[in-house]
Order: sequence, then C-alpha cells, then structure tokens
Amino acid sequence: MSAHCQAQALTTDSRQTFTHDSPTWLRAIGRLEVPGTKYERGLPRNHWENCSATLVSRSSARSANTIITAWHCLEFYRDLSKTITFTLLHGTEQSFSIAATRLADGGGMHADWAVLRLLDPVPADQVAGLSVHPGRADRARTITMAGYSRDDHANPRGQRLSYDSACAITGQSHIPGNSESNCTALKGASGGAVVQLSQQGEPLLAGVISQGNGSDLSIFVPVADFRAAIMANLR
Repeated sequence: MSAHCQAQALTTDSRQTFTHDSPTWLRAIGRLEVPGTKYERGLPRNHWENCSATLVSRSSARSANTIITAWHCLEFYRDLSKTITFTLLHGTEQSFSIAATRLADGGGMHADWAVLRLLDPVPADQVAGLSVHPGRADRARTITMAGYSRDDHANPRGQRLSYDSACAITGQSHIPGNSESNCTALKGASGGAVVQLSQQGEPLLAGVISQGNGSDLSIFVPVADFRAAIMANLR
C-alpha cells in the first residue's frame, strides 16, 4: 500500500489476478511510475514511486485523458522535467504507456487524492474510462478494489493487476473523511480504484486506495470528497 504503511503477511488472500476472463472495466486501472527526489542528510537521491491510477471519463465519451491516483504517490515529485508515466494493460501484450502531468491534489495524507492529465487521450474503443460515482458508495453493497500490488513471491514488482471483488465497506463517514473496507491490497495498489456497480451494473469509481495493513483493512478516499476537482478537469 502506501509508503506510510508497510504490507503485513497475509493470512488469507482473496485477490484475483487480471486475465482475459476478468471484467472488462478493469482495463481502466493502470500502473503509475513517478520519478522523485528524497533528501537524506541534506543530500538528494533519486526515488521511484510505483503506484496505480484509474482512467476516468464522462459517460459515453469517445476518449479519456484524465486519471485519478493518491497524493502520496506524487509526494516526492519535484522535477517537472521528469516524466510521470501511466501504463494501461501493464504485463500484457496490449500494454501501452502515456505521459501524465499533475492537475490537482489534496495536499497531504489527510486528503490523499490527485488528478492528472494524460498528454495523449485514450480512445474509448481501446480502453474506456470509468464514470465517477455520483454520490457516496452504498455501504450495504459490495465494492471491488484493484491495483498493482507488489507481492513478495507471486508478483514482487507489481507487474500484473490484481483485484479483490465482492468485499465490504466497514467504516464510512457522511462528511469528508476516509472510508474503510475489508478488501485486500498491498503496497503498489496505492492510488488504485475502488469500484461499485450501479443498480444497472455500470462500474462507477467510488474511491481511491490510500493505505492499509496489507490484510483485512484497506482505507480509501471517497470520490465524493473531491468530485468537484475531478469534474472540473474532465474534458
């Protein structure tokens, strides 16, 4: 998960790995690589943050050029001449990458979200962006959490998308504030998607993965807390 919360050993792992049999909408979750700079004893050193992000768009849009991730994935991004890279279908033969720039963010772990613009739009017939949930996720209904988790053995570099479907929201505030779930996600999934299907079966982005314990607690930021920033930047 986030750099602020190291993954613990899993007792049970309910995640699945993305395959051609997985729900098509999972194609909208990509891998985000962010070049950064950390200072140690006053000296700069290069630092790479490997996270996840989600392609979003308005309903029935012909293309999408906006992605959602976590603020902490960009915490050490200081040199604007270096490229943030978003890769869709990572680890598959259809993989492709696009450069991204920062548009807006929450400014800290208290509001762990960020909106980025892709330099080239993605045609919907290649990968369709997800629509943004119009409200808060319904606690009585299941959610899916998806991202590029890094496992010690099965997926050490987070090369393949994994997802935990049909997990539950276990804590939710009706005012701005993080929500909790029993979904499983590991370090690398930060910035990934929390999705809830509508009554009609449409996948809706309901939140962005922030942090957790790598087992039965994953914390996410509801899109309701920053929907205005998303919609202001959707084209």
